[in-house]
Parts: sequence; structure tokens; C-alpha cells
Amino acid sequence: MIAQKPNFEFWFVTGSQDLYGEETLAQVAKDSQAMVKGLNAGAGLAYPIVWKPTVRSAEEISAVCEAATSDPKCGGVITWMHTFSPAKMWVRGLTVLRKPLLQLHTQYNRDIPWSSIDMDFMNLNQSAHGDREYGHITARMNLKRTIIAGHWENKETQRRLGAWIRVAAAVTEGKTAKFARFGDNMREVAVTDGDKVAAQITFGWSINGYGVGKLVQMVEAVAAKDVDALFEVYKKTYLIDKAVLADTKAVDRIKYQARVEIALRKFLEEGKFLGLTSNFQDLYGLDQLPGLAMQRLMAEGYGFGGEGDWKTAAMVRAMKLMGDGLPGGTSFMEDYTYHMEPGKEVVLGAHMLEVCPTIADGPVKIEVHALGIGDKDDPARLVFNAAPGEAINASLIEFGDRFRLIVNEVKTVKTPQPMPKLPVAQATWIPYPDFTTGLEGWIWAGGAHHSSYSTQVGAEHLQMFADLIGLEYVKIGKGTTVESIRQTLAVQELLAKGRL
Repeated sequence: MIAQKPNFEFWFVTGSQDLYGEETLAQVAKDSQAMVKGLNAGAGLAYPIVWKPTVRSAEEISAVCEAATSDPKCGGVITWMHTFSPAKMWVRGLTVLRKPLLQLHTQYNRDIPWSSIDMDFMNLNQSAHGDREYGHITARMNLKRTIIAGHWENKETQRRLGAWIRVAAAVTEGKTAKFARFGDNMREVAVTDGDKVAAQITFGWSINGYGVGKLVQMVEAVAAKDVDALFEVYKKTYLIDKAVLADTKAVDRIKYQARVEIALRKFLEEGKFLGLTSNFQDLYGLDQLPGLAMQRLMAEGYGFGGEGDWKTAAMVRAMKLMGDGLPGGTSFMEDYTYHMEPGKEVVLGAHMLEVCPTIADGPVKIEVHALGIGDKDDPARLVFNAAPGEAINASLIEFGDRFRLIVNEVKTVKTPQPMPKLPVAQATWIPYPDFTTGLEGWIWAGGAHHSSYSTQVGAEHLQMFADLIGLEYVKIGKGTTVESIRQTLAVQELLAKGRL
């Protein structure tokens, strides 16, 4: 279970009007209730859908939209027009709705009953044009929303609905999410900096700084018995060489990470923070840079960004919530170096210490080594290789007046050769559509060296995320060309400057 997971539900609102009479409206209610029951039972949804009474007037629509906005349990609203629902009735309600919106374009019956269809059937089953009337007004109001078309019992429709629910949960959680920064950004670095007020206006994220001294006090207050108990958990959970366990100094270094982990978890839980950042340039009073401690907290679902990178920390949390319960994992990541042998080009991703073990392939090992940066004691860390398979790297960047979400689909591969002298967790991948285009596209779009890496969620999830928030979105994947990326960027620039 992911740390501090929200207890959301999603409201299913069916549109109609009084024109059709009570018998038809009773059937509308019966059908929509059956749909909700069926989706909850068979679609494998991460959160339950809750049926709401059919709305038939501007007053009823406004009431349900206002209630959804004010109810903290409501993670989003799914709307569907069973019959024709005049769209002017929806204007007032949609104006006040502040939860993620899905237009589910479906109908109760899958097939047309060719031999028996009559006007009564037509009057009841009017989603084909009821949803288009409704879609017109959402387009005219330029609402941030997702549209899914397909029969509600179709497995692909249900899969997409399930993906939307996960994304909407992350969007809604973000409206009240808090992230802590220990220290500031790494000095002179551009991409990890940014306007935190603009981020709170856009995403809802509250990002505030805390002195490392606060953490130092909490670390020093941790009881020795609690450290020893957590160390026993480490020994049962991870591989540790016998030589390390026999080395008193190495054990002390591992136990220091346990002490930091306990303190950080207490800080996060008491403050209801969903993630944090650290900075190796601001460790005054700490013996080590948090490595093992941060890796384990990330595995529980907390977001993290190195060197003060709050944007990536927030995206890691959002993507962890989207992927909660799905196979694979999500982690903070950094593009470190390239292998550029012709025909065998790969990217080596890693970080100094903080890569999440949810992406690991096989056993995970605790090792203690000098860091070579930060001028602190040798930190303990989890060492592993990432599991091969399809993955994405996502980078959220800011241009002062707007945010852009860049996604590169990649293929993670087994490391071509052992790296016995590189004692960090790492992932090796090939960018889509190819090495050169993937790299050039990322740089043209302004992508950062830090990213949110995931084998749980894909570009589809992040496209929905961008749509619901109103972000510029750039996807680099199969079939992408540098020319298509540059055209997308040119259009986005014109739109941002009001020239289109």
C-alpha cells in the first residue's frame, strides 16, 4: 500500500431532461446503476465509482457539480448522457466544477436491435447525439477534460477508464499535496529551480523549505532500539555481504541510514508531506547524504528529487500514485552517461544514491562506499540493476509563464557488461524511436537531466495528466521525428504568446 494513499471515490453523473417522462427516466436510472455496478465489479478499478441520481435541469447539474467540488472524497466526475441533455443546462455547473472531468461517450446497449427498434428505443438511447451536444459545450468552454469513446463493457474502454481514474486521483491529490525541501537547489543549476508559487497555482502543490537542522534534531532523537530493530529488517530484506556485517564501521554506517529513515518518516507523517528533496551541498550536521533511507521511503510511495529538484519529487509521487498496485515501479532518475558504440547505443541512468528499488531486477544489495561528492561519511545505499522492459522517462519543466511535460518512451535492457566498480542502482535503456532522435528530441524540448522513470505507467497516463491540468505536452516515442517535435514546440510557443 502506498504511503498516505487518498481514500477517493469517483462520481458517475448521468445527464437527461424532464421531456421524456417518468417511465423513461426510471429506465435511465436503472441502466446507469447497472453500468456503475458492472464497472466496479469487472473493470479492476483502483477506486470505486459511486452512482449519482440522474440530472435533468441546470439546478440539479449545478448542485452535483458544487457537491463534487466541495467533497474531499470525490476524486473526479464521470459524465455520460443517456438521452439528450441540452447543453446550456450544463454551463453553470461546469463553471464551478473543480474536479477532474471525464466525458464517457458510450451507450447502455451495445447493439442496435435491428428487427425491433422503434421510436421509444430511440428516445431512450440517444447517447450518440446527447454526448455530442454535451461535448460541444465542453469544447466551447475550453474545459480541461478527458474523452473516452467505446462501449462500457468493452475491455479496452474499461482499461482506459481505469487509467483515467488513476490519473485523476493524482491530479486531485496534488491540489492539497505538500512537499518539503531540505536546503535549496544545487547552486547555479537552472532546471531544478523554478517558480513554486506558479506550481501551486497550476498543480496545487505546496512546496516549502526546511532547514537541515530540523532533520538533524530528529535524527539525533531516534532511539537506539528503534535503529537496531530496523537494521534487523534490512538484514532480512536485502543482501549484505558477511564481510560488511563483520565490519563494525560499515554496520554503523548502515545503522545511521536507519536512523535517518526513521526520522524522515516521522517528519513526513507528522507534516503530511508526500515527498521531499535533499541537496548534497547542504548537509550541515548530517553524517551522510540520505541514500538507503531515501530509497526505502521512495519505495513506500513518497516522491523524491535530488539537489532540491521539487518538480521531479512531485512528479515521482504523482506517478507512484497513478501506478499503485500495477506491476513494475517508479523512481527518481538521472541520465548519467552514454554508450555510443554504433548499433549498440544505450543510456546509463542512475544517481549518486537515490534510485527506488521498486524498479529492481532480482535481489537488492546493501553496500557502503565513499560518495566522492558532498564531503561526508561513506553512505550506505541499495545497489541493483533495473528490470528490463518498456518504460518511460518524464520531465516536468517550467518556462516562467507555463509548464511543459516531456515524455520519452524507452526500452530498458540488461546492462551489456558488468560494472563491478560502479556501486549504485542503475538502469540502462534505449530511447524510442532511436538513440539519436530520442536524445535530440529531449534536448529540443528542454528536458531536464532528472526525470521520473516508470515501468508502471505510460505515456497514455501522462497525456491524460497534461490534459486535465492544461500543460504543454511533448511525447517522444515510436514514429516520432525531430521535425514533428520541432513543429509541436513551434505551435506551443505561438499559443503561449497568443499568436494562434
